[in-house]
This record gives sequence, structure tokens and C-alpha cells, in this order.
Amino acid sequence: MRRAVVERKTKETSVKAEVDLDGSGRAEIATGIGFLDHMLEQLARHSLIDITLQAKGDLHIDFHHTTEDTGIVIGQAIAKALGDRRGIARYGAAVIPMDETLTRVALDASNRPYLIWKVAFARPKLGEMDTELFKEWFQAFAQAAGLTLHIENLYGDNSHHIVESCFKGVARALREAITLDPRQSGMVPSTKGTLT
Repeated sequence: MRRAVVERKTKETSVKAEVDLDGSGRAEIATGIGFLDHMLEQLARHSLIDITLQAKGDLHIDFHHTTEDTGIVIGQAIAKALGDRRGIARYGAAVIPMDETLTRVALDASNRPYLIWKVAFARPKLGEMDTELFKEWFQAFAQAAGLTLHIENLYGDNSHHIVESCFKGVARALREAITLDPRQSGMVPSTKGTLT
């Protein structure tokens, strides 16, 4: 069973996440940040990973710590559920249109984390959330999950559409990358014999 539970407690946040990589996209998300909840629900729905996440953070200061730590914890849970990554397809990509917006995502579940972020926003905030925090979320997520992750917004005007297309693109690319490939059952998808 490709499931995992991870908890993280600091002086700034308390976060617990449970994932099932072979789920149906069910999400139970509560971070205290409405827009982040909405994006994490999109991540679950379009990756078909069941995600349960509860977070309490120092939102009276700002949304930074809670945003970053949810990325860390979900990433760690996915990495833990993947184990040694035997049998996975490893690579995934998606091009996501959302009205006037188009975003391209490519990822390698290589266990070598790296983020390329080519996304710009015309507005500094979406509701109460700073748009710069989305890069922080994806950086934390890629690092903790062991993903080489490239996200590029090709064009778009609406900040909501841009962010949502990034989350949906990562979800679809992740879904492809972690799918079990029957032709390499039991094999690590690397000529080195390990993904580390």
C-alpha cells in the first residue's frame, strides 16, 4: 500500500498530512488559508492522490510559515509513500489551459530535488495571500518530495488562473510520474539501480 502519514511541529506550525498515492483524489484540507485549501484540493483531485491535511500556524503574523510547511509535509508524505520508487514511470508532464492562461509542467521523480519557476504575477496578492508564497510552496514541495520540477507559465493575465493552472499541471504530471508501470515491475527506473 502506497500510503504515508507525516507530522511536523515547530514553534510556528503544527502540520499533519496523510496521503494515499493510489486513491481517487479525495481531499480533506484545513490550513486556515482558504485559497491554499482550494489549491491543495486541486492537487489531490487531479493527481488522484487522496490527501488529508490539518495545519495550524502563526497566521496572525503572515501566511508564509503555514504555506511552506504544508509543502514540506505533503512532499515528505509522498516521498515516504513512494519508498524506493520501484516500478514507477518516473517522468511526467502536462500542459494546462485555463481560459486565457497556459502553463507547462515537467517533472522527474528522481529523488534529486530542483525547482525551475518561470511564473510571474501582475498582482502581489490573491485575496489575502501573497502571490510570492506560491513559489515557496512549490520549492518546499519539490525539495521534500524529491522532485526535479519545472513550472512555466507560458501566458496568462488572471493571477487566479495562473496559480490554479500551476497546481493542476503539477498534479497531472505527478499522477503520470508515480503511476506503476507493469513493464518495469519491481525495478527502479534508473540505470544506476537506485534513485538517490
